[in-house]
Amino acid sequence: MKQQPFPTDFIAYLASSTLVGVKGGVERETFLNIWMVEVAGRVFARSWIKSNRSWFTAFLEEGVGQIQYGQHVLNVRGEQVRDTNLNLQVDEAYKAKYTQEHNLPYVAGITQPEYHNYTMEFIFENQSI
Repeated sequence: MKQQPFPTDFIAYLASSTLVGVKGGVERETFLNIWMVEVAGRVFARSWIKSNRSWFTAFLEEGVGQIQYGQHVLNVRGEQVRDTNLNLQVDEAYKAKYTQEHNLPYVAGITQPEYHNYTMEFIFENQSI
């Protein structure tokens, strides 16, 4: 099944914003602002803390959540990325987007191979969760 593309205004927001809201699962009430990147129209994020109770693990357990940008909320599915080449592309997207001096130490960390297991792809779902 072909993935539905993300709305163009979200992709534009993602390109111009360093933080985007995410909420994993159906129980959480608040959004957490995290780094997200786009690779060839696909949207990805990595868990920085690698916590056992996080947006990332909520997506692993429930498979669904939401992304918030401005006043808009998108329903998404989340799938863990296991493809090495795709993870390398996500590394490069992080390096290209987060070039601000204060972000460079975090970019160096989050693009290490150990973070590849904490990469999530968000898939736009037009229906509610």
